[in-house]
Amino acid sequence: MSGHNKWSTIKRKKGALDAKRSKIFSKIIKDITIAVKEGGADPDGNPRLRLAIANAKGASMPKDNIQRAINKGSDKDAAVLIETTYEGKGPHGVAIFVECTTDNLQRTVSNVRAHFNKHGGELGQNGMLNYLFDRKGVFIVPKGTLQQEEFEMEVIDAGAEDLTFGDGVFTITTAMEDFGSMIKKLEQLSIEPESASLQRLPKTTLTLDEDATRKVLKLIDIIEEDEDVQNVFHNLNITDEMAEKL
Repeated sequence: MSGHNKWSTIKRKKGALDAKRSKIFSKIIKDITIAVKEGGADPDGNPRLRLAIANAKGASMPKDNIQRAINKGSDKDAAVLIETTYEGKGPHGVAIFVECTTDNLQRTVSNVRAHFNKHGGELGQNGMLNYLFDRKGVFIVPKGTLQQEEFEMEVIDAGAEDLTFGDGVFTITTAMEDFGSMIKKLEQLSIEPESASLQRLPKTTLTLDEDATRKVLKLIDIIEEDEDVQNVFHNLNITDEMAEKL
């Protein structure tokens, strides 16, 4: 299977280098809290919670932190968290899709708009970027003792569209509707992914020079650092050569 999902690999490398541990944990805690409020505190009967816990383990989150997040989600008096998205254009027309989880929508939209405005971008209307992205399931699986050919046949049966290998991990891409099937397949194989998530992968990308790329990435980094932001997706193409320069 050919590797069209280079962006996910680059994003993972970049995340491993510069992501702050506290920010990663904050995102996961919100995922766990919302999962519990939606489907209860029992992972066996709550697929979203089971996935959030798996991601927490993949990020080496302590068990006590995971349990506190579950307890927080079970607390009826805890602040209500809302999931929302924002779409805009960054410098040089790069499409940027922002996923947030917040207890204050007014604060969040104000902050996201300010980030765009201060760094050469513009917040747009929701839906304006739908045609530019495909919603895909992306799984990062440590190679361990897995044999690539055998593993490939297993995941193809579960709906894998793409399987790549690099840096000691397999990256599996599925259609959104096959996301649950892949989770079940990995559970059947007793394989715990490093991460599993629904992502927005660009159908087409923009390639910019180094200065322009740095400007776009500065905006993306600032958006990602916002406490209400869970994920940021974009259609900027970062070549291997550009990644080395950056």
